[in-house]
Amino acid sequence: MKLSDEWFTALSQNDNGQLITVSGRDELTEFVNSGKYNERAEVTWKYDGDEKGMPPESIAKQIEAVEEALRHVMEKDKLAITTAIYTGGGEKTWVFYTRTARVFGERLNEALASFELLPITIYTEVDPGWEEYLDMYEMKEWAIE
Repeated sequence: MKLSDEWFTALSQNDNGQLITVSGRDELTEFVNSGKYNERAEVTWKYDGDEKGMPPESIAKQIEAVEEALRHVMEKDKLAITTAIYTGGGEKTWVFYTRTARVFGERLNEALASFELLPITIYTEVDPGWEEYLDMYEMKEWAIE
């Protein structure tokens, strides 16, 4: 299975009416149908956002470095793949589908070892039908250019 680096961006709102930027990964049909990625992991970083709920520049740079580290460690051997990234409303959430949540946790520690303690939370759920991904993917029809 070849992991695509094709993404789309759509805009949404949270329950408070704040703008949420949604980045969704495209061309994942083989992964969805493989039956190998049955667990979903979500890593969320809450921050004090600006008036639009977006991260201030100083935090945005830290978040970008964390995102690069996560993607590199998780996707190097396709243990987990990033499927969506949500930014806005005072938080950034990365959504991964993984082969195993236990090893995902070990890799998460490896990926973040060089960073100081981060304000993140981790949530995992069994999601063999890729429900979160398929719900998010419906936003592709509203993708911005």
